[in-house]
Amino acid sequence: MKTLLVTGGAGFIGSNFVRTAIKCDNYKIINLDKLTYAGNITSLDDLTGNPNCVFIKGAIEDRTLVAEIIRKYKPDAIVNFAAESHVDRSIDDPRDFIHTNIVGTYELLEAARFYWVGLSNQDKKAFRFLHISTDEVYGSLGQSGYFTEETPYAPNSPYSASKAASDHLVRAYHHTYGLPTLTTNCSNNYGPYQFPEKLIPLMILNALSGRSLTVYGDGLNIRDWLYVEDHCNAIITVLENGNIGGTYNIGGHNEKTNLEIVHIICDILDIDKPRADGRSYRQQIIFVKDRPGHDRRYAIDATKMKTELGWIPKESFKTGIQKTINWYLNNPVWIENVCSGKYRGERLGEGI
Repeated sequence: MKTLLVTGGAGFIGSNFVRTAIKCDNYKIINLDKLTYAGNITSLDDLTGNPNCVFIKGAIEDRTLVAEIIRKYKPDAIVNFAAESHVDRSIDDPRDFIHTNIVGTYELLEAARFYWVGLSNQDKKAFRFLHISTDEVYGSLGQSGYFTEETPYAPNSPYSASKAASDHLVRAYHHTYGLPTLTTNCSNNYGPYQFPEKLIPLMILNALSGRSLTVYGDGLNIRDWLYVEDHCNAIITVLENGNIGGTYNIGGHNEKTNLEIVHIICDILDIDKPRADGRSYRQQIIFVKDRPGHDRRYAIDATKMKTELGWIPKESFKTGIQKTINWYLNNPVWIENVCSGKYRGERLGEGI
């Protein structure tokens, strides 16, 4: 059984990854998360008492703590999800994004490097540092074309700039020190346990609460949508079979405009949870001023994942969004716990 140090494992993608990895019966997870507003330990309630899942509260910026954890548990790999990830929050205040995504990644890399150099030659060859990143580092696409692993970086928000910097640090640690790193850049994730400042859960919960469904600009910004469990399986595939020093783009092959997403959510809720007045949830849609620096289109070319590693997503957007809406409808306690904090579904990222 392999031991994985998973950072940010109480967040949206991280918690889904922990659950997916535990189901494989091949991993022991040491989950390090500092439980910011988007980290929620209740997302892992179903793993309470599982001897193969250990939770530690703390930050990747705390190198002393990370070094102690590494010395104690001797991980076979580190999987780094820990990041500030919401574009709108980065526009309002970039400070935490710089501190966590850049400085934090540096501290984690240093702790990993000092651990790795002390391993036996056999353990050195087996060790991996897998860094989870985003397609937003590539900037904005036109109406055609796709991001590939060779696309130049051109980040357009403080969030994507901080992730681009962390990607470059990971690459540099491989080329300078020989640290066996891997990097994945994924498209927009959706699914269970996602904090409701992101588009899909925000639209679901605002629709159900009777609030306005705010669409930025003309709503025609395009994203490629990836169901979170598909993403988690892809990460395990890269961890086990990826080429050292390699970068892998992970996409869902589901391009949709933001307005299409909102319409789809409304139409499903009209059937599964009709409004009391019988009107469509589409009546709640309003258009607001676009956010600063809003990239027009992202789309991932995941050919390398398919040809080199044999991975393709299992979920279409139709099946994935239905599973997602069902989950939010059936988990009101989790939603209440998450929404009981500071965030109340208000608009963020106006740059003022």
